[in-house]
Amino acid sequence: MPDREPPLPALTVPQLSYLVAVSTSSTFAEAAASLGVTTSALSQGLAELERRIGIDLFERVGRRQVLRPEAVEVLDYARRVVADTADLARWAALARSGATGRLRVGMIDAAAVVHVPGRLRAFRRSNPEVDLRLQVAPSGTLLDQLRRGALDLAVVVEPSDAAGLDLDPLLEEPLVVVAPEGGPVGGPDGWGPWVLFPEGSHTRALVERELRARGAVVEVVAESHQPEVLREMARLGVGWTVLPEAQAGRRRRPAASPPVLTTRRLVVARRSGRVEHPVADRFVAALTG
Repeated sequence: MPDREPPLPALTVPQLSYLVAVSTSSTFAEAAASLGVTTSALSQGLAELERRIGIDLFERVGRRQVLRPEAVEVLDYARRVVADTADLARWAALARSGATGRLRVGMIDAAAVVHVPGRLRAFRRSNPEVDLRLQVAPSGTLLDQLRRGALDLAVVVEPSDAAGLDLDPLLEEPLVVVAPEGGPVGGPDGWGPWVLFPEGSHTRALVERELRARGAVVEVVAESHQPEVLREMARLGVGWTVLPEAQAGRRRRPAASPPVLTTRRLVVARRSGRVEHPVADRFVAALTG
């Protein structure tokens, strides 16, 4: 039979910290004071450490207890464990405060590029230990990833079905009608055909509902998730479009432009019943505060 490894001794970090303190102190009383424990507690802890590893670590020289040569290996080990544990404690304190850790964030392009880039930069500067992973995609894609756990939070257009989600409002933005460049504006019955966000998107549903309510015919001749592509197709005369005001460009003539069609709400979405995530809480506060 192969030789079996000896059983692991059940050592504790306090016992090892007692040994480290004694190695740098003149007396047991001084070591105990440096740790905030009694001399009796320190002596008992060291005696238990010796018992558990099965080696005498101290010998009496006059009235003092001094480390034996055999204690060198144990002391080196104790120093490593105590130092690593102190590092872990500091990291855990940062993690509990939300100052470190990984955060997976999804954002629609309007949020990432137009509305919160300054807050993103400020968060990165003030939280250098946070590993922030950012993905830009349409709301539907981000919500799918959020629900299956691939994201920690997502900044999206408010969904009609929020089952399993907690939503924090972020902002409301106008959606405006953009006519082909140089074409007459007129009334809703003269608008179209349309180049819009793809069918199934949250913004597309809002736009179609409001256009029909105003009596416009919704004939869609082209689609794109990218506002700049829709804006360029409108400029080239492919069709009319509806865009967030901040992404509609400056080609609209203020005196002749149609009124705001409707508004959409952007929210910060997180899974309901999620485990505590201090980094995410810190990030949401930075966005919404």
